[in-house]
Amino acid sequence: MVSVVRDDGIRVEAESSAADLSLGVVGTTPGNGHPYSFASIVNGYSDAGFAESEWDGIHDYLREKSPAEFGFEGVHVTHAWTQDRAETDRLCAAARVPTPVDSLEELHGEVDALLLLRDDYERHAEMALPFLEDGTPVFVDKPLALDAGELDRFRPHLESGRLVSCSGMRFARELDDPRATLAESGEVRVARGTVVNDWEHYGVHMLDAVFGVLDQRPVRVSPFDVPHDAFAVELDGGTLVEVDALGDGPFVFDVGFYGDGGHSTHELRDNFTAFRRTLWAFLHTVHTGDPVVDPEDTLDVMRTLIAGRRARETGEPVALADLGI
Repeated sequence: MVSVVRDDGIRVEAESSAADLSLGVVGTTPGNGHPYSFASIVNGYSDAGFAESEWDGIHDYLREKSPAEFGFEGVHVTHAWTQDRAETDRLCAAARVPTPVDSLEELHGEVDALLLLRDDYERHAEMALPFLEDGTPVFVDKPLALDAGELDRFRPHLESGRLVSCSGMRFARELDDPRATLAESGEVRVARGTVVNDWEHYGVHMLDAVFGVLDQRPVRVSPFDVPHDAFAVELDGGTLVEVDALGDGPFVFDVGFYGDGGHSTHELRDNFTAFRRTLWAFLHTVHTGDPVVDPEDTLDVMRTLIAGRRARETGEPVALADLGI
């Protein structure tokens, strides 16, 4: 049996099949509403519940979608935990999650897979590894880890298909066209990504977006001497990727590709589709054991972030091969 919440808010027990998948959602961190988004995309949402939360922006884009766009057959977010019980209750009310719990440990053995939707990468290893080591598949919010030792511990779980971690921008709907037609632009000489906030937390969005289009691997990162986080990433196919993380300011998630035969620019705004596709990738990996995102692609993004941080500190270019990761 699984506990679900009907549209009228009444909790009922329903028969579950062998294919049913129970998910636990874990959050939150300041400014990151991913637990509300991801859980709602799976379960649907409650207008009354969202009215009691601080996530009006998420509520707005959920309301723009058809009910047919929510849910995955046989999949339910059944449990939720945050470090604040009042926040957990708000999350459960907004995303129709039937079972709030008071500790992360309570989720062991209660859920089939875990959505770890906190972007404080410093805590990802301590929170995710106990679940991965007991065989529970885990999706970890970006960035996975910026510590070489922690990435070493995560590597076997990426390779086994138990662990998925990426930005939803890797699957952005707005990049469907360049993914399909990039060859028509000839040799891509430059790709650019511009995003709000800082390199460590938001550079990953641009790297996943660009690397998800270009079939090349990063080799070296150089810093720009400017007040914000800005880096040039050299790829092994000759493309230069320039990323600007602008800090506080107007919202921007923009990507451009500039080739011999043309160029295109893309504003990445459809979070719903990006998150839904990310969930699909995780669920597919859970069901098949075959990683949708190549583990080396995930590690390349983390290596690039680490190299960028080191380059910023030293003012010198950093080769990814020198990181020992």
